[in-house]
Amino acid sequence: MTGRPGVDVPDHRGRTGLDQAGRDLDRNPAVVVRDVELTSQGWHVLRRTTLDHRRRDGRWETQQRETYDRGNGAVVLPYDVERGVVLLTRQFRYPAYVNDHPDGMLVEAAAGLLDLDDPVTAVRRESAEELGVTLGELVHVLDAYMSPGSVTERLHFFAAPYTPADRTGAGGGLEEDGEDIEVLEVPFAEALAMVRDGRIVDGKTILLLHWAALDGPFAPGPGETGPAGVTTGESAAYARRT
Repeated sequence: MTGRPGVDVPDHRGRTGLDQAGRDLDRNPAVVVRDVELTSQGWHVLRRTTLDHRRRDGRWETQQRETYDRGNGAVVLPYDVERGVVLLTRQFRYPAYVNDHPDGMLVEAAAGLLDLDDPVTAVRRESAEELGVTLGELVHVLDAYMSPGSVTERLHFFAAPYTPADRTGAGGGLEEDGEDIEVLEVPFAEALAMVRDGRIVDGKTILLLHWAALDGPFAPGPGETGPAGVTTGESAAYARRT
């Protein structure tokens, strides 16, 4: 009998036992995992899990849930308060293109999967590869599950100051990974306007820009009505929308 790739025998990435993830979960007494099936294993993994769940009224019911496991990731917003700009990327995203985005070219904060790295190492790696910038001190903003109904990924959010001297490379991503990334240095006020008018529709980027405006480096100081680095009229408009 031929073994099942990713289960009994190594798949193309050398992985086995991919059907075991979740079977040992016992942190929630209202959830009992019964079975885990591997339904697809490409670069990432799709599983179908059968579980018993105790409802709030005490009744138990059996459910099936599919989860897409692509690992965890990290994202960073480099900013220059003195010049009032942030560093972003633009690249083609087919999933957005096939779901009504006009051309699939999304403006985003630089991000990537952790792979075998810790979040800080991963975000420095992605900044160098995608943006061509060498980051100094990082600020950890938060961690979030971006699509918890089906995707297991936990995303680690960071921000970091930079100067023109820190742009030590060309960026653009890794061609061998199929990346073709445009680096954008955007005035912070314009980035906020891009969120408002739909030119920025990426969730992680919107979250970081709003953090920067409300609690981060562009947050209003004492007596101010809007984010630092935003002109008076734009500040008032932003304040009315938040």
